[in-house]
Amino acid sequence: MNINKFRFDQVGLNRFFGPLEAKIMDIIWTNSEMSIKEVKQQLEKEKPTNFNTVMTVMNRLVDKKILEKRVEGRMSQFKPVQSKEEFIDEQSKKLTENLLDEFGGLVVNHMLDSLQDVDQSLLERLEQKIEQLKKGKSE
Repeated sequence: MNINKFRFDQVGLNRFFGPLEAKIMDIIWTNSEMSIKEVKQQLEKEKPTNFNTVMTVMNRLVDKKILEKRVEGRMSQFKPVQSKEEFIDEQSKKLTENLLDEFGGLVVNHMLDSLQDVDQSLLERLEQKIEQLKKGKSE
């Protein structure tokens, strides 16, 4: 699944989705499979939301292959194609690959510079990964 826009000035899911899309995805990821009415009810805990707006956004998420739609009589059930963790993993990998393809060593340098204040366990995992890569290239 391709997310065409990455918003650097946003945080969390809003980097990948518009505000309503992000709220809907968060709700569905928390509840697994839901109808438009159920999602609307969850959204209305924060503010009133139009049913047709929710329906339009959810159907667009189906078109983008982020949600799957299953029709049961007159009601449709929606569920995520991937878990939230799988989605974030896939999108961050694509973003990293795109940055490396376009900017190469600059990206690696900036990533390494940003590791100064990182958790020690992350540094250890990075060292292990680098060792694995070195072994793979020498064989």
